Amino acid sequence: MNRRAAGLAGIVGAVVAATLLAFTPAWEGTKLTTYRDLGGVLTYCTGATENAAWGRTYTQEQCRAQLDRDLERHAAGIASCIPMDRLTDGQRVAFVDAAYNIGVSAFCGSSMARRARAGDMRGACDALLMWDKVDGRQVRGLTRRRQAERELCLRGLA
Repeated sequence: MNRRAAGLAGIVGAVVAATLLAFTPAWEGTKLTTYRDLGGVLTYCTGATENAAWGRTYTQEQCRAQLDRDLERHAAGIASCIPMDRLTDGQRVAFVDAAYNIGVSAFCGSSMARRARAGDMRGACDALLMWDKVDGRQVRGLTRRRQAERELCLRGLA
């Protein structure tokens, strides 16, 4: 495991890190050139937006390294608003993936985070389903992604 993945594993645990490194790309896809996402945001690699520049091309290795950095940053961001030690592995995967997709500030200000902080984990998992729209329009791929996150999130709850 490279240094960045070890950083992610240090935040969420090795099993969760490995799961995220497979789960997130399955939903994001990987494009080796810059493009505009459904919301019009300049994007590259596996949903990365930081320092995006139109017309650039990336290698698979660069995209993987960017994903490692981005997942680590998003995991650290949500760890600042929800104690990770209160979450199951499935909840960690679901919440980090959601934060990767919607942004840390949106996640930390969401009903998902509020419910999780209040100890309502079922409610926090259910709240994932609210985040399936772009510009007010429901997007089937986001609906399916949120359902998959919710399924992981609910695992192990009574």
